Amino acid sequence: MNPSTPRIGFDRFVQLDWARMALQVGAGAAELDELNELVGARIAGVDSRRKTVDILKRLWINPFPQSEKFVQRGLVLHRELGEVAALPLIWGVSISAYPFFGKVSELMGRLFALQGDCSIPEVQRRSAEIYGERDGITRAVSRIIQTQTSWNVIRRVEGSKRLIKSPPVVVSNDELTAWLIEAAVCYIGKPVPVPTLQSLVVLFPFSLVQPLAYVVSNSAHLELRSEGPSNQLVALRAMF
Repeated sequence: MNPSTPRIGFDRFVQLDWARMALQVGAGAAELDELNELVGARIAGVDSRRKTVDILKRLWINPFPQSEKFVQRGLVLHRELGEVAALPLIWGVSISAYPFFGKVSELMGRLFALQGDCSIPEVQRRSAEIYGERDGITRAVSRIIQTQTSWNVIRRVEGSKRLIKSPPVVVSNDELTAWLIEAAVCYIGKPVPVPTLQSLVVLFPFSLVQPLAYVVSNSAHLELRSEGPSNQLVALRAMF
């Protein structure tokens, strides 16, 4: 694929309860028919419904081959931790499976960090600078923003196109923290300096409260690398 025209992939509105149901189907706690019925209650068009379910299936039910082991470990965490882990798991699998979702999230996270809020046209414009003025970019960004509003990680200021982020979700479990960091490193595609882990903009909805160097050092799937006498990086030990 030409890196100058990256794939969008995630271009549909996905309600949080749909994503939770897909997670439950992947974990064996629900059936695919239940997911189809849930989505079908909101989306009437057969083609639109199929495309939305296809995105959901790629998250937890039929993941991309390179993501299978990573997704399976996420499902194990869901079985162990329950619904408290659902949103971090859904976010992590979304940014790792769909780089477009990750990029839009990164852009919003950076704007939130710089100026406290952002506007929908601002995010659309910056996305178009990366992906080009292609058909569907503006619409796809709007759908991701609508999706993340449904997930309660951002809020739209009443009567305007301004967006603010919701209070961060605290992630305190070591294994879930390491899995979420792994998702971010996978999305970024290169080792990440340890001091930046607490403020990774692509993880803006979450507050990682554990000592992260310690969490990484205890992970079987992440490793610490030294680059110079005082610079430590976190990298994937093996791709999923």
